Amino acid sequence: MKKLFLSSIIFLSIIATTMAQDISSNAIGIRVGDNDGFGTEVNYQRNLGNTHRLELGLGWRDASNFNAIRLTGLYQWVWNLDGNFNWYAGFGGAVGSFDFDDTFINDELDEFFFNAAGVVGIEYNFDFPILISLDFRPEIGIINDVDDDLEFDIALGIRYQF
Repeated sequence: MKKLFLSSIIFLSIIATTMAQDISSNAIGIRVGDNDGFGTEVNYQRNLGNTHRLELGLGWRDASNFNAIRLTGLYQWVWNLDGNFNWYAGFGGAVGSFDFDDTFINDELDEFFFNAAGVVGIEYNFDFPILISLDFRPEIGIINDVDDDLEFDIALGIRYQF
């Protein structure tokens, strides 16, 4: 029984080691997407282990009647798909402020917001220090007087790894 248990532990350790994805310690770049207007985000990723990382983004949104700035933080798990392809998923939140011109009531609103966010995406890690990604980030307003709907953000990211 002890040999079977020891053999099982060794086998599971080998599988876990071969499936572990080596992700870069740091990556910085931009994320460009769409969510009620064109949006851009300066983005930083920090490795927290073989399969975990933290992503921080400083983003701004600009539309005809809507402007916003926000700070987003996401905790992510990363799994290897095949070779240099990875997929990731995570959760987090965003805090910021927006300026909304309401043409219906002819008024301008300035508001603070806090959103809960999730993320799921796919990325390709080149042999040189560039990482590209495509992700889907649903967000829902937690503290927000104007818009507490569920919003969907799809974005393309490119980052330099170091």
